[in-house]
Amino acid sequence: MIAASVLLATALTGLPSAPVPGAAAGAGTSVVPAAATAPNLRACHDGRCSLTLRKSVSFRVSSRFGITRLAISFTGHSVRVKGTGPGVSSQALLGEGTTGSVNGIGVRVLSLSSGKAVLRLTPVR
Repeated sequence: MIAASVLLATALTGLPSAPVPGAAAGAGTSVVPAAATAPNLRACHDGRCSLTLRKSVSFRVSSRFGITRLAISFTGHSVRVKGTGPGVSSQALLGEGTTGSVNGIGVRVLSLSSGKAVLRLTPVR
């Protein structure tokens, strides 16, 4: 866990990391940098992106959809997509393999488990 924190700090600051005491290389675990697994939420601003989520997220979207923020949460059984903006709120509850939309942003749930949701967003208008 300490090694992962150092990798995250290095990825965020761009500074070289110092060796972590007690963290032996090749100790039977591989550490994936957080930057490689974090979804690119800025790419979703135009309503078009693919996301692999491991936790709930909230991000800004173009006001052309009549909303300004999209919040996505999930369990092993469903994905909740909620769009909000000044005076408006819209949401969809979707299962694995289903498609729905929130204010002109189409959402397809490609796969779903308790720890991961894979989604594709596309504008529908």
